[in-house]
Amino acid sequence: MWMLILFWTLALAAVIGTIRYKKPLLLTVPFFAIIGFVFVQVAMVPMPFWDTLKFIFSMR
Repeated sequence: MWMLILFWTLALAAVIGTIRYKKPLLLTVPFFAIIGFVFVQVAMVPMPFWDTLKFIFSMR
C-alpha cells in the first residue's frame, strides 16, 4: 500500500513540477516509476525471477 501512495505522490509532484517549471520532461517520471513498481512486484513473487516472467508472458 505504501508503494501506491508513494507512486501517487510522485505523480502529483511531477504534474506540479511540470506546471511550475514548464519542463514537460518531468511527466516521464511517473512512467518510469510504474515500470519500477511492476519490477518490484514481480520480484516479490516467491518463485525464481525467470520462471515468474515465463509464467506472466505465457498467460493468455
